[in-house]
Amino acid sequence: MKIYNTLTRKKEEFVPINENRVSMYCCGPTVYSFAHIGNMRTYLFMDWLCRSMRFCGIEPFTVMNITDVGHLVSDADEGEDKMEKSAREKQKSPYEIADEYTAAFFSDIDSLNILRPQLCPKVTDHIPEMIEFVQVLLDKGYGYEISDGIYFDISKFDGYGKLSRINLDEQQAGARVEINPEKRHTADFALWKHAPKEHIMQWKSPWGMGYPGWHIECSTLAKKYLGDIFDIHTGGVDHIPIHHENEIAQSEAYLGHPFVNTWMHGEFMLVNNGKMSKSLNNNFLISDLEQKGYTPMHFRYFCANAHYRSKLNFTWDGMESAKTSYNRLINQMQLHSEGSDDVMLDEFLANFTEAVRDDLNIPKALGVLWSMVRLPQKSRKIYDMALLFDEVLGLKLNELPKAESIDDAVKALIEKRQTARQNKNFGEADRIRDELSGMGILIEDTKDGVKIIRNS
Repeated sequence: MKIYNTLTRKKEEFVPINENRVSMYCCGPTVYSFAHIGNMRTYLFMDWLCRSMRFCGIEPFTVMNITDVGHLVSDADEGEDKMEKSAREKQKSPYEIADEYTAAFFSDIDSLNILRPQLCPKVTDHIPEMIEFVQVLLDKGYGYEISDGIYFDISKFDGYGKLSRINLDEQQAGARVEINPEKRHTADFALWKHAPKEHIMQWKSPWGMGYPGWHIECSTLAKKYLGDIFDIHTGGVDHIPIHHENEIAQSEAYLGHPFVNTWMHGEFMLVNNGKMSKSLNNNFLISDLEQKGYTPMHFRYFCANAHYRSKLNFTWDGMESAKTSYNRLINQMQLHSEGSDDVMLDEFLANFTEAVRDDLNIPKALGVLWSMVRLPQKSRKIYDMALLFDEVLGLKLNELPKAESIDDAVKALIEKRQTARQNKNFGEADRIRDELSGMGILIEDTKDGVKIIRNS
């Protein structure tokens, strides 16, 4: 496989540290609220990466953190902890909040057919390891203490900025406001925060009662479960300039050498070509899509049409198109499952494999699938090959609907479409086909007439 390494800004031949096994860390959710569809796009990218590795003969071992403490509302290490803020607003304990939204998160990724990582450790279960990590950084001279906590001194780490390629001198000179005047540099970040008495989530440490900074958790969990160096670290592009940059600094300062060989990042999802945010009330959830008649598989199909390194613009029209196309794909699978023609499919397999190996070109791989299922021959071999492809795509192509009786309204639409076809009004016929597809009714014109199935 060739995959794009954010650190080097180029596609590289992937060679795992251990043959036939890839060690991978994925930045997981902060469980203070529901994960929105933009978050889910990132987890779909991670899933396609794992599935593609397995398709290419490399077994992934994946660790994904569950952040249930330490993520402040400001990336500048200021403000409330997101868990405590959510707990206060909902009048529950932070642990109740964490349990509720962790369950919701796993329910969503299961519905999207995202394979669960092998390990999903919670941050609150690893406080002693984080304290030890911070102590080592202090002992090595990379940390310093001020009134509100322990901070990492980025001036002591020569490689700071190599992932995001920011110019720290320009950043320092251009800073208008020093948020914390005790910090030595505006980009110094919290390793451990001192907790006021009223703070609910706090633990004993050599520096008094407190709680971990956001970034230290991933470095600690990655080291504990993947060792001192591992293959791939993934996340969203929003993690590049702060979270992942800080991970690199503290981990390499601790270890004295690089700790990740390849960094991979999924691009943003836009909404109507604009930003997705709570303030704009457009950070939709999977449940919002379902209320409008779209299944999680429709959303997965929608995301499969854009490369993970390209921005993806979410619109309801786009979702409707994805729904129609997905339903038609299921219809084609149904036809091939009952076919008998003998066909040669070596070229399709080669083209699909090439797409997968080329930096997870899932849109191209999906196109290969469509080229194959559109063959006029109806063949069980095509059905079986499509299921092989679906080990990567994860579209549940094996879950075919069953033939059912249809009501009078549907019969009337089908008859209307047949009339349109006889009159060579193919635009109207296609419109009716799409209307039926939106109702969950898939049709196929065969030599014996119209074949009808219900996609429930």
